Amino acid sequence: MNSTKARWLALYVLCLGDLMIVLDTNIVNVALPAIQGDLGFSPSALAWVLNAYMLTFGGFLLLGGRLGDLFGNRRVFLGAVVAFTAASALCAAAPQAGALVGGRGLQGVAGAFVSAVALALITALFDDAAERAKAMAFYGFVMSGGGAVGVLLGGVLTGFLTWHWVFLVNVPIGLAVGVLGARVLPKDRRPAARTRLDVPGAVLVTSALVLVVYAVVGGSEHGWASGRTLGVLASGAVLLAAFVGWEARATHPLMPLRMFRIRSLVVAQVVGILWSGAMFATFYLASLYLQQVLRYSAVEVGLAFLPTCVAMAYVSLRWSGGIVMRYGPRAPMTAGLTLVAVGLGLLALAPVDGHYATDVLPAMVLSGLGAGLALSPVLLVAMSEVPPEEAGLASGLANTSFSLGGALGLAVLVSVATSHTEALAAGGTDPVAALDGGFQWGFAGGAGFALLAAVVGFVFLRPARAAAGADEATEELVAA
Repeated sequence: MNSTKARWLALYVLCLGDLMIVLDTNIVNVALPAIQGDLGFSPSALAWVLNAYMLTFGGFLLLGGRLGDLFGNRRVFLGAVVAFTAASALCAAAPQAGALVGGRGLQGVAGAFVSAVALALITALFDDAAERAKAMAFYGFVMSGGGAVGVLLGGVLTGFLTWHWVFLVNVPIGLAVGVLGARVLPKDRRPAARTRLDVPGAVLVTSALVLVVYAVVGGSEHGWASGRTLGVLASGAVLLAAFVGWEARATHPLMPLRMFRIRSLVVAQVVGILWSGAMFATFYLASLYLQQVLRYSAVEVGLAFLPTCVAMAYVSLRWSGGIVMRYGPRAPMTAGLTLVAVGLGLLALAPVDGHYATDVLPAMVLSGLGAGLALSPVLLVAMSEVPPEEAGLASGLANTSFSLGGALGLAVLVSVATSHTEALAAGGTDPVAALDGGFQWGFAGGAGFALLAAVVGFVFLRPARAAAGADEATEELVAA
């Protein structure tokens, strides 16, 4: 993989595979009413179409990243793409509710493995600082824009075809990624010494993460202070503590604890948790606001997110890499997250009789610009100080932060919105106005998450190191 053209073709294949995974986080949202009517889901069971995916995706990311380090990132990526494609076909053909939930769980496992190693493969492909900045900007667009594209595509497919197509669309994409990936992805390097998989550690951390996500996604339904929620969270915490204790003694640990001494990786994880919590909830709440308050159809909801996609694409592909090379990652990360916070703050003012052009579009554009600017620096920071032999694990850690942050943010902000809606309705507020009031609180909470992420990145990243990296990258770009 020596030529620039070959490296970029490999990047496009990796990004297409990861886009397929990111899409499935949000593409199903708009199709949920149609799925419920066709397969007879109860209102409480319908949430498991989303939860089954989130549980397994969040739970298996760390394991997927470590498997990539041990057995080859290329091998894990291609195998997981095949598995995800097959699981998507199973979901599309599901004859009843249980089969669909099971298929979504399989999608989550395979999707976790794809996402966990994709970032490590990209890091290995681009060792030149200038090229890596551009590659991360492109990958950042896929990661940040995928959620908005998912809402858009879900609305169009559900509106013009059937809900089955939100899963069937993955089949040709997965086949293309598998065939092209086998041709263009670089062969896995043999590790210097074969290391055994830490099976006890894998079982402990995967079980712990599944329990934590399970408690989070069920918290709004069962109550955050309920014995069930607290009990599941406590069980997850005990398993996490057992995992840490085991890793401290293990000969071949799944996750060497020294990884948490890498300052840049830890900062990127914290920022990722806060930011993804804001963005996941925003896509979900915004689609509900458009449907339930402004009475948009599924297709109209999808099209409403188009400006977000365009803004993300423009900034990610045209500006982000150059800005990172010029100023380092801290400045664009902080500025981008601040723009996201302002956009969500505008959505928090959206009235019950709102108009798209004045009350929604400005927020969509600002959020898209901010997301396109910020994600590439976050990804660069996460991988900047990680040794190559542990890139898969670092990639898995970064993706775990985004996944858990998304699940936590969605659960918390939806719970806040629901509680406020119920309080307003109990006080005699019109039902639609009560819904709008709840959504406003949810958007305000998302703005707070994004602003806190900006503060964390600005305060805890080392500006001197960022600037040095930017100067080095700029010199390499000029020399090229």
